[in-house]
Amino acid sequence: MKDLKMYINGRFCESRSRKWIDVLNPSTEEVISRQPEGTIEDVNEALDAAKAAQKAWAKTPAVERAAYLKKLAAGIRNRREEFIDIIMREQGKTLGWATTEVDVTAEYFDYMASFARHIEGEIIPSDRRGETIFLTKKPIGVVAGILPWNFPFFLIARKAGAALIAGCTIVIKPSQLTPENCTVFGEVVAESGLPAGVINIVTGKGSVIGNEMAGSPKIDIVSVTGSVGAGESIMRAASRNITKVSLELGGKAPAIVFPDADLEATAQWIVDSRIGNNGQICNNAERVYIHKDIKAQFTDILVKKMQAVKVGDPCVDHSVDMGPLVEQRALESVTAKVNHAIEQGAKVLCGGHRVGDKGYFYAATVLDNCTQDMDIIHEETFGPVLPLVEFSDIDQVIAWANDVEYGLASSVFTKDIDTAAKVARNLEFGETYINREHFEAMQGFHAGVKKSGIGGADGKHGIDEYLVTHVTYLDTHYDE
Repeated sequence: MKDLKMYINGRFCESRSRKWIDVLNPSTEEVISRQPEGTIEDVNEALDAAKAAQKAWAKTPAVERAAYLKKLAAGIRNRREEFIDIIMREQGKTLGWATTEVDVTAEYFDYMASFARHIEGEIIPSDRRGETIFLTKKPIGVVAGILPWNFPFFLIARKAGAALIAGCTIVIKPSQLTPENCTVFGEVVAESGLPAGVINIVTGKGSVIGNEMAGSPKIDIVSVTGSVGAGESIMRAASRNITKVSLELGGKAPAIVFPDADLEATAQWIVDSRIGNNGQICNNAERVYIHKDIKAQFTDILVKKMQAVKVGDPCVDHSVDMGPLVEQRALESVTAKVNHAIEQGAKVLCGGHRVGDKGYFYAATVLDNCTQDMDIIHEETFGPVLPLVEFSDIDQVIAWANDVEYGLASSVFTKDIDTAAKVARNLEFGETYINREHFEAMQGFHAGVKKSGIGGADGKHGIDEYLVTHVTYLDTHYDE
């Protein structure tokens, strides 16, 4: 068993509490490491370090900041296999998903480094003689980055990459379920020569660490990826200082299938969009609306593909399609939601049960006979469960798709451009995928509406989250 370390102000340390929190392998339920149980004092030491380092970091030319990001990317690639192994063990990702996460994390740091010469302002014409108006972009300051467990490594880059290139410093709080990858990343940070205090890592309970960070006057923005409940808690804490929040929360993505869709390809896209990361992504396909004219045919194709999904320990069998859910509570939650759907009239076509008696595995599941009023259609499942709903009218299905409190991802499957355009135009979601699986691009903008969040990430607009505008009115008293 490995003892993990926090990383504060350029040094590795344990917590002042001298207490530890165990980390489990969700495939075996065995303890694989333990993390320091951080305290409020630990948080404030990290915040003080970040604040002390921020002004010098902001004055560092952006191309020099970019050079450090490239060093972080190179450091990740140098330890690629180690990070892949860690993510498979502590989060349960399959080999393919863990490999993708590590590779994209390194690529993301390189991508954010490319913006060094593209953080631009404006010169605005004035209404006055002899005056020029300059609009410039400045770093917002100190960032609190609160990470989820489902993409524990990539979210380091998504938050820290944009923050650092903008000239901000950051305190990162990894999920207590998946801290090892982040603490090992601290070693990459140390090896890169990044100035002390620019990146800090504090482990522990979200209820202690996260709330203290969000409520601190030393923070200028708190960026959170997590549940709606976590987002609400963070917003309450941040409101004490009117601190800016950037929230990526839950989702309940609809996948809408029209009669002219390529049924075989569409079924595979939807399966891929449901079982990705073992069904634990906020933009996973969470409900499928199928036109009545193809309902029976498409359902048969979809069920066969879901039945073929191979479940198992990804560390033992690299060929599995799905690993475990992340913890016992997740297994209990998915089981309860499926059982409740059955009570409300849903019919299990495949799956609907735990796999094995060790580890938190759940079978790929398809539920038929679902109706719009069922809880399984409205509540985020966060597990490999596909409820099916039949529709007959385009306006009806658009209304049903929008009839949730979430608004992150959505998808449409049709060969008709007019149908695709109408549905996409009227869907109340931050992302719409047309004839492809659910998976965003780093050059896009990952953002939701409704209770799916505030603000967003990725691309040039993601960097704007960490910048503030400053307008200078320069009057030269020049008189023509």
